[in-house]
Amino acid sequence: MSTSPALTGQVVVVIGGTSGIGRQTAGLAHDEGADIILTGPDPGRLEHAAAELGALSTSAFDGTDPAALRRFFTGLPGEVDHVVVTGQLLLSLQIAQVAAGRVRPGGTLIFMAGTGARHPGPDVAIAAGLAVEIAPVRVNLIAAGFADTPLSARLLGDDLEGRRRQLRATLPIGRMVGPADVASLAVHLMTNTAVTGATYDIDGGEQFVAGQECRGR
Repeated sequence: MSTSPALTGQVVVVIGGTSGIGRQTAGLAHDEGADIILTGPDPGRLEHAAAELGALSTSAFDGTDPAALRRFFTGLPGEVDHVVVTGQLLLSLQIAQVAAGRVRPGGTLIFMAGTGARHPGPDVAIAAGLAVEIAPVRVNLIAAGFADTPLSARLLGDDLEGRRRQLRATLPIGRMVGPADVASLAVHLMTNTAVTGATYDIDGGEQFVAGQECRGR
């Protein structure tokens, strides 16, 4: 018996969806039947990504600008089901305030950060706190380790290949984490309506390997 794709009839907003994890998440959500609204700072890259992904609409703005985020969410023509935010963890409270009123009950806000979000700090309880504050909208945090993305390539430059070799040799999964891995987790969090207030690590076991190395010194 055939079943409909998991996100059929739903609308997914991806803040920062023109490359890497954001773009992969948008593509997978679209494959699962969702209509996609893409945002990004570069109009040209945004137009190109939207054409490839078949996005419903786009909006070009700097996702780190609170005023621009507010204008975007208040200007949406209707409610959406899920909002994925890549790389703006420090603006999580502002995003939650402006986005919550545009997300349907039971929908999700998904924030993404590095595994440093597990360490003590102002954002350590972000998902749990917001999940209570803006319920019944669900809030979850994906804490990713090193992922092989265009951003990683720009940041590491000539050191990228060495980092790739190191991780392939040391990670318990025997390979690197890729954008598709993170995107798959994000879509799972959209579709599993029992999950809220959680932080999910996706680093291929890197934090455990690092811990063993520290104990061995």
